[in-house]
Amino acid sequence: MFWEKYTQSQIKSKVFESLSKNTNYRTENILGIPGTFLDTDIFYDDAPFLKDAPFLSVLIANPNHIGVHTLGDEHEDFFSGTHEIEKDLIKICAEEIFGAEPHTYDGYVASGGTEANIEALWIYRNLYVQEYLANLNEIAVVYSADTHYSIPKGINLLNLNGIEISVNQISREMVFREFEQKIESALANGIKYFIINVNMSTTMFGSVDDIEKMTNFLNLLHINYKLHVDGAYGGFIFPFTNIKNLFNFNNKNISSFSIDGHKMLQAPYGTGIFLIRKDFMKYVCTNEAGYVKGKDYTLCGSRSGANAVCVWMILRIHGSVGWTVKMHQLVDRATLICEKLDELKIKYFRHPDLNIVTIDANYMSQELAMKFHLVPDKHDVKPNWYKIVVMPHVKQGIIDNFLTELKNEQHFNLR
Repeated sequence: MFWEKYTQSQIKSKVFESLSKNTNYRTENILGIPGTFLDTDIFYDDAPFLKDAPFLSVLIANPNHIGVHTLGDEHEDFFSGTHEIEKDLIKICAEEIFGAEPHTYDGYVASGGTEANIEALWIYRNLYVQEYLANLNEIAVVYSADTHYSIPKGINLLNLNGIEISVNQISREMVFREFEQKIESALANGIKYFIINVNMSTTMFGSVDDIEKMTNFLNLLHINYKLHVDGAYGGFIFPFTNIKNLFNFNNKNISSFSIDGHKMLQAPYGTGIFLIRKDFMKYVCTNEAGYVKGKDYTLCGSRSGANAVCVWMILRIHGSVGWTVKMHQLVDRATLICEKLDELKIKYFRHPDLNIVTIDANYMSQELAMKFHLVPDKHDVKPNWYKIVVMPHVKQGIIDNFLTELKNEQHFNLR
């Protein structure tokens, strides 16, 4: 896992060089593109600071990154310069973070983890329909009760069957016996094709599914399945804090990943990333997009090239070594919280390699949770859990203030 750290000067040079290779709305004869630079009444391009602001310069230039640029030369060439930056970003994520061999994957910057998760379901549904002539009632998506809501959303949109597996309320592990039973029951009831969603950190708890146990069972029964890893939260932290994990392209059972730049990476919202092995994207080619060179394979279609450039800039300014250090610092801070909770004998859940600490709601007041903006697992009824996410803005002083007030509450309740 290694990618080179760039200096600010190197990043600026690369971005402006790429931008110069794009078609320029201001200087070239462009009559056919249904787009333009950002409205000059609000966003003017002659501000002196723009020469030192590569992301803002790309944002104002407004390149469209429609399509999937890893599929070869067949893509819109109006913005080929910044497309190359997106391709380098996908390369870093696929090869350096998730261990793919060169030229064995495709990917693009999506609107977020939700789109990336639904993209995976869409691809596998179409694969089963086109290659196996499957009926939709023969396809099922399997996921845990702690899975992000984008999976049930995708099931609804794509008219698929959903099989939800309960989790242990203490360990947050999928109840494996139920997993086995529901797979066997689905087979008996006519389900022939499975899409398995595996969590590399759930959103509420930071729990990580046991991928090896699941795939061993599926392979033993010779199940026809495709496995998607939802790494929207964990993708930019878990591989760096648990380097021996099985969530990578070296695991032949995995076909695709979703990861989010707008969580751990501190990128703008709208910077999800979808990665998949080669020869799968064809199942969602929108042939009707004849006016788009190379067609379109994504749910969102047109999208801002500035977002892709921003994520690339963030990864390049840190390099793999710097990013690893940063993620370990967040995990260490979460560990200190847990040590204090242990002293106070407060019940919580936390995966040791992640920066989410989820506290049993019975151990704190709603007022304290609201004061420090802890997130409940439910908003419409009394919550069972409150979540702390140790992000870069969560400084030790804030943590200490929270823990002090929590300790005072415990003493008051014991009196």
